Order: sequence, then structure tokens, then C-alpha cells
Amino acid sequence: MSFNDGIQIPGRLPLLLTHEGVLLPGSTMRLSVDTPRNMQLVKSRLLKGTSLKSTIIGVIPNTRDPEHDTEDLPTLHGIGTAGLAVQVVGSNWPKPHYTLLITGLCRFRVSSLLKEHPFPLAEVEQLDQYTSSEGGELGELSHKFYQAALQLVGMLDMSVPVVAKLRRLLDSLPRETLPDVIASMIRTSNKEKLQVLDAVSLEERFKRTLPILTRQIEGLKLLQKTRKPRPDDSKMVLSVRKGAVLPGRQFSLEDEAEDEDGDDTAALERKVHGANMPEAALKICLKDLKRLKKMPQSMPEYALTRNYLDLMVELPWSKSTKDRLDIRAARILLDNDHYAMEKLKRRVLEYLAVRQLQTSLKGPILCFVGPPGVGKTSVGRSIARTLGREFHRIALGGVCDQSDIRGHRRTYIGSMPGRIINGLKTVGVNNPVFLLDEVDKLGKSLQGDPAAALLEVLDPEQNHSFTDHYLNMPFDLSQVLFIATANSTATIPPALLDRMEVLQVPGYTQEEKVEIAHRHLIPHQLEQHGLTPQHLQIPQDTTQEVITSYTREAGVRSLERKIGAICRAVAVKVAEGQKVTKPEGATPEDPAQKQGDMSAPPEMPIVVDHIALKDILGPPVFEMEVSQRLTLPGVALGLAWTPLGGEIMFVEASRMEGEGQLTLTGQLGDVMKESAHLAISWLRANAKNYQLTNLMGGSDPLEGTDIHLHFPAGAVTKDGPSAGVTIVTCLASLFSGRLVRSDVAMTGEITLRGLVLPVGGIKDKVLAAHRAGVKCVILPKRSEKDLEEIPANIRAEIDFVTVGHLDEVLNAAFDGGFPKIAKMLTHPQLSSKL
Repeated sequence: MSFNDGIQIPGRLPLLLTHEGVLLPGSTMRLSVDTPRNMQLVKSRLLKGTSLKSTIIGVIPNTRDPEHDTEDLPTLHGIGTAGLAVQVVGSNWPKPHYTLLITGLCRFRVSSLLKEHPFPLAEVEQLDQYTSSEGGELGELSHKFYQAALQLVGMLDMSVPVVAKLRRLLDSLPRETLPDVIASMIRTSNKEKLQVLDAVSLEERFKRTLPILTRQIEGLKLLQKTRKPRPDDSKMVLSVRKGAVLPGRQFSLEDEAEDEDGDDTAALERKVHGANMPEAALKICLKDLKRLKKMPQSMPEYALTRNYLDLMVELPWSKSTKDRLDIRAARILLDNDHYAMEKLKRRVLEYLAVRQLQTSLKGPILCFVGPPGVGKTSVGRSIARTLGREFHRIALGGVCDQSDIRGHRRTYIGSMPGRIINGLKTVGVNNPVFLLDEVDKLGKSLQGDPAAALLEVLDPEQNHSFTDHYLNMPFDLSQVLFIATANSTATIPPALLDRMEVLQVPGYTQEEKVEIAHRHLIPHQLEQHGLTPQHLQIPQDTTQEVITSYTREAGVRSLERKIGAICRAVAVKVAEGQKVTKPEGATPEDPAQKQGDMSAPPEMPIVVDHIALKDILGPPVFEMEVSQRLTLPGVALGLAWTPLGGEIMFVEASRMEGEGQLTLTGQLGDVMKESAHLAISWLRANAKNYQLTNLMGGSDPLEGTDIHLHFPAGAVTKDGPSAGVTIVTCLASLFSGRLVRSDVAMTGEITLRGLVLPVGGIKDKVLAAHRAGVKCVILPKRSEKDLEEIPANIRAEIDFVTVGHLDEVLNAAFDGGFPKIAKMLTHPQLSSKL
């Protein structure tokens, strides 16, 4: 069967009305068939027909919207293309339809419409009986068109398969067929293709196609002037529908698939060579690329291999950002972003200084440990800005699968790399700042332990060759600056904690909170609520009252919420004032306004004082209750540490007649219960020395007496050894009938011999005591070194008593001391007989 020479299309052709494009002779086109007439045509002719002629149909462009297809046949276009149905594929999703692959053979003219149902059938007249175009005006047009096509191909990259194919077509096709073939391959609109289809005369066809070709050449020239030419330019000039068929040749679907795949894999191969990856990674990528070229796209492994290669070329194997090592500028930036936090700022500046002296420094692993709301995450973001690096945050709270860190092996369906490799792909550089948020809240499940998977990531001696299960090859993480955040180190595994440099981030003092509020929180909330300082002013006294009476926290999150509540209340007043209109006939001396009419606009700015604060936030939530609760014997004030910061803790005791039983309430842990038993044992052993008696006046405090020890806030779980000295003081007050000083708080672990051992969290506990108005704090002597971290102004307002024995604790906790009777010698002095 030869094209245009020996083939004769039938005189009657079924008509396929298409709205997707224009089919030209010499090109291929995929058409979606879902309208009733076209569906019936496919079922009746293409699926049941056995002869060659039964697979030849007429394709007519239809400009009517297919969604509004009705029983009425639209007005047919006069010229169509006879096409050979090469492939028919049916599908029921999302609705029944067929997909046809049609090869254009020649033009035809509709002579008459024979029938409309169940599909259109027309009598047609075959066109495109080509004659020689060697001489005359037609020959000149043909030569000019051929030279323009050669110029276009010469401006494109011959390594792209579709460009090489177009070059072969120019040499092998008769020049009479070039207008249709070129018009189907270059990017043109359907309107322009319809004009080419309507050009029955060969001379007219050359005249209509030549300006389209010239326009593509001029556009490509302009594009190449503005930037360097790239292989992708061929895709911008040539149509996506590649695969023009050669007249006189048999069409092959496999050739088109190979051309598209070859174009794709060639671009991927260039990316692999341009990724600057290590030799081992390049070797594996080239091996997989070789397998990909031989693999049909229908195989499931094709998509897996392609995704893997795409990830490999996108990873920043050698891309990095240059650090900004100006220490003075870094100090200014950190001071502007964060108030206080001197230890953290000093550590960042030390890192910058070392990087300035030694460029090959491995990235340190910092771990910020502190209560919520003190700015751990925002400090990490500021560090990235200071260094000029990319920033990426990885939330680890609740992660319980090690594959989240290490990735899945490629043998699994839906496998993907871990969060570390995904983060590097996102930022596009190999030296970002990674913030591992809430590292203390990692879980453990049947899918493995993610904390154990982090060991290699956070070990400076190992992370230069971190191996993700998906990549299955080492990736260098040594230039990444890892910053972890946690509320407590208690739940971090010791092996993981050993890899990190822990920096404690304690809570803020009241003075620091006031400064932070006026530097950062209030301007931010004003901006968030559309207000300005001309609308609202919050004096420092009001801020101080919000901190002491409405928030009791280590950070500033609650403080920011309270400031937001104030801004919302003021925003209502400002909005009402802007919408107030003066009533008709009212004058400035109107009596209603003199009496303070609520509809009158408020005077600006609105200054929030003590009375306004109570109206907005309600009555104070926290009050200074220390002195009120220490009015009876058997009550003492302790200091406790929580992940939210330091807190004051009351210990209450009472006794009644009984059998010497000790009752403990307040949801206590095992360690705190043991501290209570230690306190009872020490007091019973020293009862005579301190003249402690029971209800009957005996020397044993527990004889005929039951003791009930209670820790208020019973819904909160309490544990730890630091309440030991508080329990001893509380019980000593109960047994002696004396009151503990109302301005004293204490902390420390006790032993059975009465020694006071050091405890942690001193700064948080002292800050809690300062917030509560405590004037004297009793601390273990070996914890005295921790007082250096406390700001000087707080140290000046609190009297610290360091103790090493419970005798000193009791003397400091009671007014006038707690005297001890000197021991009498009960045994006579014996002389040596030797």
C-alpha cells in the first residue's frame, strides 16, 4: 500500500467529529471518543471491521462544545482528513470512552451527507493528488520552504531525538508533503492548522505554512539572544505530538514510544553527568540509566527507577552556600532578634570564630533544652539567618518509625527517602541548618526506634557517610549544622544525648519578660491586629501586672496571648469609633456627649491601665498566697522543677491519734515517697535532741499518732528527691508546733544521716521563687555554683542560704533558729587498763 500513489480511499466514509485538534495528512494523533455518535462509529466499524478499508474513517474538525452534544448534527466542515485507525483502546473510568491512534492519509471533500444516525456517513471526494513542484512559482516556494525548515533544524540541538527525526524527514520526504508534516510538528494553534487543512491547492498550502515556520525561526533567534541555547528549546519550538509518519512507509507505535523515551532519558543522562555526584554514586546512576533505556514504560519497576534517578540528580552533592563570617554583624543580628539568651549567643559566635579560622570544621550538634515558649526554635532560625544558610525544620514529635529517618528500602511499594535526605532535596544545598524539633518526644514501635536511627545522623564521627536505605549509598552530612530542641533530657536515650552538646535554655525573669514584651511581642501583636502605637499604648507597669497576675510560666507564649486579648479589645473600640457618625443637629456641646455617651469615639491612643486590664482580662488568676498559707504549723514551701519551668510547691502535714501510720497523698512518685519515709526516720532518730513529741507528750513522734502528708495540686504527678528538705521542715514544724518563716522556700535531697545533697534546676527554681515573692531560698551547699547563672538583680533581691546538713536547714527555716539540746554523756568515763 503506497501513500498518495496507489491508495484509494473509499467513496463513502464514516465521519468522526473531533474537537481535540486538527489531523493533517502525514501526522498521527490520539483522540478521545466519548460522544454517542463517535462511540457508535467505533463499535460498528473499527471494532467489528476486518478489512483495511473498514479501518479508514473521515476525521472532521468540530468546533462545537462536546459537553452540549445533541441529537442535531452540527454543520460539517467542508474539508476533512481520511485517517487510518492504528490502535483502539477502551476504558470505563471515569466514564466509558475509547482512545484512538489515527494516522492521517489524505484530504477529502464532503460531497453529500448520506445519513446522520447512528453515526454520520458521507460521500466524499479524494484530494491531495500531488503533481511535481519543480518549476515556476511553486518550485520557488517549495525551495524557500525547504531552506527555512533546514534553518530551523540547524538552530536546535541535534542530540534531541525529535530534532534528529525532523532532519531525517526533510531528506526523505517529497517536498510536496512537507507543509503538512512541518505544520503538525511545530507548535501552532488549531486555527492555523485548520487554515493549512483548508488549503487544497499546494501553492496555497506553501504560502500559509511558510509564515508560521518563519515566526518560529524569529522567536528562536530572540530566545537565543537573551540566554544560552539549551536542549529544552526544541520542546518550546516543536510540538509535543512527535511521530509524523513517512508517506509510503508503515507506521510503528514502538518508534514513537522509543523517541519520547529516548528524549526523556537523554535529558536525564545529561542531568546525571551535571550533578557532580561522587564516583560511586555516578556509577550506580549510569547503571540504572542503562537498565531504564531497555525497560518498557509499562513495567512497575520503570517508575521506581525513574523516581530514584530523579532524586539522585536533585540532591545537592556539591552545592553549598558560603557562610557569612562577620562576627560583629552576627552579634548585632542576634541581639536584635532575641533578648537575653547570652549562653546561646556566645556559642554561635564561637562557632563563627572557629569557622573563620578553620574552614574544614565539622558541623556541631547543638541541643537546646528548656521549657516551652522560651524561643528555642526561633533561635535556630536566627542562627541560619546569621550564617546566611538555608533553614529546614524537621518535627520529630510523635515519630515512631525508623524509616522516617533512614527511609524505606526500594524493594517496598511506595518507598521514599527519609526526612534527612528529603530535607536536603528541599533546601538544595549540602550545608543547611537543620532543626530537629522536639527530639525528646520520639516514640518507639514495632517499626523500630527512630532515636537509634538518629545516632548516625548526629554523630560527627559517622555522619560524613550517612546511608539512607532508599539511596543505599553514603551521603556526607558533616557540613550540616544540626540543632535539636527538647523540653527535658530525661526521655532522650543516653547514647543519643552523648552525641549532642547540651545547652540549657532557662526561663525568663520578670524584667526580661517586660523587655521582650515591649521589644518584640507588643509590636508584633499590634501589627497582627491592624493597630498602631497611635491606637494603643501598654505601659511597663501594666505589662508587669500581666506577667505577675495573669501568667505564671517560664516562656512568653501566655504573655503574648494576653497581649493579643488586649489588642482585640482595643480593636473593637477603634472599629466602633471609625464607624460612628454624628447625629443630625448635634453640636459639640451636645449633653449626650458631655455625659460620656458610649457611642462617641474613644480618645486616641487608648492607654491600658490597671482598671482597663481587669475589665479586659478579668480578675487576676495568680495571687501572692505564700504568706497566707504559712499561718499554721505543719506547712512548708518547696521548690520544684517541671518541663515548663520552675514552680513553688506547698507541703502540708497533719497528725491525729492512731497507730503510727504514714499517709501520703498528691499523686507522688516512688522517689518522693521514699523522701517522706527518710524524713520521718531522721526526725524520729533526732526527736530527743530537738524536743519533738507526739500527741501524748512522748519522745517518739509517731507513737500513738498517725501522720498525713499532702502535696496540693493532686492532679499533677510529682516525683524526685528535691522535696526532702521541705518534708523534714514541714514535719518538724508539725511536731514542734512552730511556724515556718513565710518568706522562705527550699530545695535539696536528704540522706538518712541528715546530709543535704545537690539537686538540679536551680535557676528555674530560683526564678519561680522570685515570681512568688520569696525573699530567702535554702539551697544545698554543693549547688552554690549554679547561682552564677542567675541574673545579678535577682541575686541581690533574694537571700541565699547554702546548707550541708539538716541542722542548718531547720535553723534557717524558723524564726530564732531551731535549737538543739546538747548531748549528755550517759556513759561514765573509763580509764585505760593497759
